[in-house]
Amino acid sequence: MHAGKAKRNCQKPYIGYTNIMSHTEPSWDFYRTFLTVLKEGSLSAAARGLGLTQPTVGRHIDALEQSIGLQLFTRSPQGLIPTEAAEELRPYAQQLASTAASLLRAATGKSSTVRGTVRISASEAVGVEVLPPILAKLHAANPELTIELSLSDSVEDLLRQEADIAVRMVEPVQDALVVRRIGSIPLGFHAHRRYLEARGTPRHMQDLARHSIIGFDRETAFIRAMRKRMPEMDAIRFALKTDNNIAQLAAIRAGLGIGICQVGVARREPDLVRVLEDAFELPLETYIAMHENLRTTPRCRVTFDALAEGLTEYVGSVHRAGRVERSGPPALADGPQTQI
Repeated sequence: MHAGKAKRNCQKPYIGYTNIMSHTEPSWDFYRTFLTVLKEGSLSAAARGLGLTQPTVGRHIDALEQSIGLQLFTRSPQGLIPTEAAEELRPYAQQLASTAASLLRAATGKSSTVRGTVRISASEAVGVEVLPPILAKLHAANPELTIELSLSDSVEDLLRQEADIAVRMVEPVQDALVVRRIGSIPLGFHAHRRYLEARGTPRHMQDLARHSIIGFDRETAFIRAMRKRMPEMDAIRFALKTDNNIAQLAAIRAGLGIGICQVGVARREPDLVRVLEDAFELPLETYIAMHENLRTTPRCRVTFDALAEGLTEYVGSVHRAGRVERSGPPALADGPQTQI
């Protein structure tokens, strides 16, 4: 009995579903609803996310299934389960969503006035620790500009217009992009003053083996390159492993151990101390890129220039401060650690 009931639920998840294609072109609203149901896993949660009623969401799914002649979801005690057909349609619906968002941003950017929406992609660390004052200045000068900030350490595709402008830590190699090199952001080992008072300050790279180190969970090309430059890292046992740069920085601030972060970010906080400055510094090359078709769009041009100006000033200030510290009093330079 239970198997039969489950089979009936699987075959007819919604009233009105039919295997006959209606040959009516589906509304984009149906695909947006479809994507939201995929994300939320239920009609009620999708309705809340879209600001619609649950019956309306159900009608959208019914209409989409009838239009394309495919069953998209089955019911279960855990909610709605996407069918194989739904999973096959997912990337195409996501592309539609990206295209629709790009169309709206393009439509609002044709005026000579700087208004509309611009989507910026950046790494989590840069987006949280570096960009906010730059974006605040940009918004103050252009109050009709709406900024979408997408933070991820994965690289979004500018050619597919997943973002309008990207701040990248690897050189863009795609054609049809406008690219500006900003410079190198130095990374260094840092620890909270409280940790160093309790555990001592390492004077040589080999000393890290006796310390609590905050490191990465998975080995990437960046980590492999760092290991090649510092074979001493092979002997290090990580006290905390996470691929999230913001979590690493938070752990350093909490005094959990020694970790790598941007020198400019750490310099703002008197309790964060740079260690092994002479033995380790890793330059992080920084670029800004956007699709060449957007260079004449006022909202993108102004945002691109603001990011370039702000990031160039940030990188320059880090290097200027470093030169001042290195030319400081000999007693400070010869000490066991350099306070940032």
